[in-house]
Amino acid sequence: MGPTEKTVDLLLAFWGILLAAFLLLRWEMVYLVLPILWLLFVAAFFFKPSLDIEVERRVPHERFLEGSEVDIELRIRAKERIPSLKVVDDIPEGLEVVEGSSEGVFSFRPGEEKVLRYRVRVKRGIHEFNWVKMAYSDPFGFFRAEKRVELYSEIIGVPIIEEVPTPYSTKGTKITAGPLPSPRVGEGVEFHAVREYRPGDPLKIINWKATARTGEIMVNEYESERKVDVIFVVDASYAGEPVLDHMIRAAASLMLNALNTGTSFGLVLAESVPLWIRPDYGKRHFFKCIDILSTARPDKNNLISYQVEHLIKSRFPARAQLVYFSTLLTKESREALKIMAGYGYRVVVISPNPYSGVEPDSREEELALKLLSLQRKATLKKMAAYGRIIDWDVRKPLKAAIAEVAP
Repeated sequence: MGPTEKTVDLLLAFWGILLAAFLLLRWEMVYLVLPILWLLFVAAFFFKPSLDIEVERRVPHERFLEGSEVDIELRIRAKERIPSLKVVDDIPEGLEVVEGSSEGVFSFRPGEEKVLRYRVRVKRGIHEFNWVKMAYSDPFGFFRAEKRVELYSEIIGVPIIEEVPTPYSTKGTKITAGPLPSPRVGEGVEFHAVREYRPGDPLKIINWKATARTGEIMVNEYESERKVDVIFVVDASYAGEPVLDHMIRAAASLMLNALNTGTSFGLVLAESVPLWIRPDYGKRHFFKCIDILSTARPDKNNLISYQVEHLIKSRFPARAQLVYFSTLLTKESREALKIMAGYGYRVVVISPNPYSGVEPDSREEELALKLLSLQRKATLKKMAAYGRIIDWDVRKPLKAAIAEVAP
């Protein structure tokens, strides 16, 4: 416990009276300091708790959809009598208190438990509670004690997920074999190419027409029925900040689509340090990717073209289907698309329009938005040579944008 300003003032008065008594030789004035000494004695020895307190924070579960409201309970149990205790819970920056308060003042009897309840609204991201702070002041206001209890809890605000169709071709596959044809050749059901005969090829795949035309024994190749890997590439550059949340939701929705169709998928979150998760299956993998997406923040030092090229050379599965989420506003993001196509990958681009959600406040702003929108359309037209681009007006559902360019 430490003295308050009130205590300091009393001590100054105490020494002032003693000094006056000494200078004036009026020793009876010393009796004036006795009440002060008595009050300080009572406050120090009868109202000095050790703050032996147990604290528990209760959160319903760990993951919540962004925008959800969550009830938080803080249970405080005191092992001693405490006349007045102020309790303050640590609120992460990304949580907004919408009901109640994260702080309160309580009095305790020995063994008594009190509950502090409040409600927060969750934003996308990982939100960490780290501590609970308690402050005590004696009834006279002479002494104050503070204690900080380390108490960790975590809430993950995950992006909103909607049901969307698969924006890439499912041609040539059986329902039981997965949604995508594999570029690996073998005995399958979908024709791939004609090549020269090699020893060991079965006679049933000989293409007799091509053999007669070329004079060489030619055979048909077919696509295998194995599922292909899908890699989701999210451009988290600062230029896409107005629609970053939309990109994250779109990526999460297509991951759920892949999970439900049994497709193996991986993730690249292109920030200053890229986050890479190799392709895999299952719910555990899905939630791992969702947690990574939840942490995405706009990045000014984005080097996505370099990152993508490095991962293509070292980590990407050969001939995987790539789904690229980007506004394509920066030279880096456009170069990344060219690199993906240049290495022979099939690319579908989900490109949210950053101007579609902006409401102009003046005639000048309206004209500026029209000009920027025209420039963007011209850019997307040029980039269409490197992949199939889905131009998404974020005021509409993603599935509507996908349906407009469905294969």
